[in-house]
Amino acid sequence: MPRVPFHYIDLRTFCYATEDEKRVEEALRQFLPEEFEIDRVENTGHHGDRIVILSARVETADGMRVVLDQLAALDAIDRVLEELDERVDDNCSFFLRLDKQAAFNGLVRLGEGITLRAKVEAYPAKHEKAVANAREAIQLAGENDTE
Repeated sequence: MPRVPFHYIDLRTFCYATEDEKRVEEALRQFLPEEFEIDRVENTGHHGDRIVILSARVETADGMRVVLDQLAALDAIDRVLEELDERVDDNCSFFLRLDKQAAFNGLVRLGEGITLRAKVEAYPAKHEKAVANAREAIQLAGENDTE
């Protein structure tokens, strides 16, 4: 199995007072390995409403492969690859926003609701090297998805 050129992948979403927390958690789990632990933090919004922040950090290679395999199912994966230069910052972090409602329905789409941040391994830690490593990982996941 090829190595995964990420230190970790963070996934985070907010559950607002108008949403069912179980459904929001289910949407987040669409991208995680089975039985993965999700951190839950309760907070209060500007108007006193309850906001629950659900997040997970995937640090194992096998766990990150699960996340990448889900990303490979994106209809817009070619668009993500084209935009990698803008999606990877100078700190070698790769960012993506995913559609929370689609994820609840078992689909993987770009959109609002779930934020993905992956710390890309790059030696030396340069933007260009991080973009190349992220591209390779996403393309490999896509090739594995078609097998």
